[in-house]
Amino acid sequence: MIEKDRPSKDRPWVMRTYAGHSTAAASNALYRTNLAKGQTGLSVAFDLPTQTGYDPDSPLARGEVGKVGVPVPHLGEMRRLFEDIPLVEMNTSMTINATAMWLLALYQVVAEEQNPDATPEEVAAQLAGTTQNDIIKEYLSRGTYAFPPEHSMRLIADMIAYTVHRIPKWNPINICSYHLQEAGATPTQELAYALCTAIAVLDQVKASGQVSEEDFEKVVGRISFFVNAGVRFVEEMCKMRAFVELWDEITRERYGVQDPKMRRFRYGVQVNSLGLTEAQPENNVQRIVLEMLGVTLSKGARARAVQLPAWNEALGLPRPWDQQWSLRLQQVLAFESDLLEYDDIFDGSPVIERKVNELVQGARAEIDRVQAMGGAIAAVDSGYMKQELVSAHAARRGRIEAGEEKIVGVNIYETTEPSPLTADLDAAIQTADPEAEQAALDSVAAWKAQRDETEVAEALAKLAEAAKSDTNLMGPTLVAARAGATTGEWAGTLREVFGEFRAPTGVSGAVGVTQAVGEAGAELAAVRATVKATGDELGGRLRLLVGKPGLDGHSNGAEQVAVRARDAGFEVIYQGIRLTPEQIVSAAVAEDVHCVGLSILSGSHMELVPAVLDGLREAGLGDVPVIVGGIIPDSDGRRLVELGVAAVYTPKDFGLTEIMGGIVEVIRKANGLD
Repeated sequence: MIEKDRPSKDRPWVMRTYAGHSTAAASNALYRTNLAKGQTGLSVAFDLPTQTGYDPDSPLARGEVGKVGVPVPHLGEMRRLFEDIPLVEMNTSMTINATAMWLLALYQVVAEEQNPDATPEEVAAQLAGTTQNDIIKEYLSRGTYAFPPEHSMRLIADMIAYTVHRIPKWNPINICSYHLQEAGATPTQELAYALCTAIAVLDQVKASGQVSEEDFEKVVGRISFFVNAGVRFVEEMCKMRAFVELWDEITRERYGVQDPKMRRFRYGVQVNSLGLTEAQPENNVQRIVLEMLGVTLSKGARARAVQLPAWNEALGLPRPWDQQWSLRLQQVLAFESDLLEYDDIFDGSPVIERKVNELVQGARAEIDRVQAMGGAIAAVDSGYMKQELVSAHAARRGRIEAGEEKIVGVNIYETTEPSPLTADLDAAIQTADPEAEQAALDSVAAWKAQRDETEVAEALAKLAEAAKSDTNLMGPTLVAARAGATTGEWAGTLREVFGEFRAPTGVSGAVGVTQAVGEAGAELAAVRATVKATGDELGGRLRLLVGKPGLDGHSNGAEQVAVRARDAGFEVIYQGIRLTPEQIVSAAVAEDVHCVGLSILSGSHMELVPAVLDGLREAGLGDVPVIVGGIIPDSDGRRLVELGVAAVYTPKDFGLTEIMGGIVEVIRKANGLD
């Protein structure tokens, strides 16, 4: 029997891996290798100093250079990053927010240099890609903001107006619900807060007067989203269909967009990293596959671009082979299966229709609640959205600890055979180049030595002058990039005009697990009793300082520790993210704390923790125990203990109440009570 002709296939989504590390030269080599393996787009990870607007020689950049991405402190490093990669032929996604305008300017200038026979306008018109540029979620979850909300929104509106007129194939903003889910958002909250962010951005662009009514549809058409997909793939797929429905409704009814193509919900996805486990990490492979299915199975709600984490991201920095494995997962689905040959296989399903409707109704109600407060920015300033996320995350952690939410290898089926993948833990991940920071420092020094300082000073002065007016800042930013200004100088100039900002932590008003019942409630009650008894023995309530040293803005873990410590009876001192070791030591002295807990997920623990330990000793607090939590390889953990850390906690230590019990024991031991 001869097989009938198969139906024609849809084009696959853009396939990316999120990559960048150590140096621009090393990252460039990785990009070219990944493109040769079949990757169809680039997704650039920048290091934390670049993301937050600091040069490598800033005190806040200590230990953070090249750790979670590539450092790009000036135009020369952007040239190295894309050497031998023709930018006018590439589709590049840049995970950059506070400094998005600056990095886009550097990218455009490099493209101009690669095409000297074309005008800057002709080059810009050929560029395609995305800048993440969603600052609201930075205040809520990721922490790489640089300026206050109103000024950050001005930068976003300026960028959107510029790209619509000059770089028409560029997505100037990627509204991110991804990080909201990482911070604990339920599907309803993820839908609502992401769409409230989009509304705030579109309202800001409209109010700026930089885009005509005729061009506003183009603005809506260039808005894209970056979404998280968890392991509950039916619910996640329904969430995507709900996004499609709600976005069509908002753009049609609120903004009067008539062209259905301009109302299309365009999104890329990185599947859930929060759900990856350190325990039995091989299970992460099937988690990643299930999460990928949630954003690819439904044709009407299929992602336009997909990037997958690696199986070992809960252990440390993935190696090139690990990233290749994740790329191959996508390629097998797209090219070996028949998924792309059919229309939407879920249309007409009453189960799917019911779940989508439930999510749509819940999201509409939460959107209305936020809009009644004055919109997303007002809900950030008041702390409402942050508090809701911290509470939702606390509830989820409580369900996991109580065994209501099951995670294989973590709180169920914990027995395991030895894994060949992790037989040598130190070899199972990539180690950040220890010379990267010095290389970046040398690069900045050499760059400044060869540039025209007068030209730079004049460009930055004009940038400051423009920032005090309503001039679109993309023009002065391009001038500063061409003159040779650095990332820190661009951001520092704007900080002087716009001021600094510290986002609400959401901890004080968050709902914890004080009403836990059963075994979980009994465990918490026992720890609370020990906390009180120990405080009585030491003459007062136990005080725990939770600190986030360096530029790591992923505060979810620190917030959950702070909330659970409060529920366990500690007096908690938590001042939020982005503190120097010196500031943490000063707080420990001022608050006369019994224990210092440090949370670091950026890989900078071997630089920052010893600095805190040394500072405490110099301040006469060498007897105050220090505990550390984060993604810390075993060898680093052992070294930290040798240096004087009392306890090290990693993602496998998911029981927060158990951790609280450990903290009490550490305090008792340090004070000779046992």
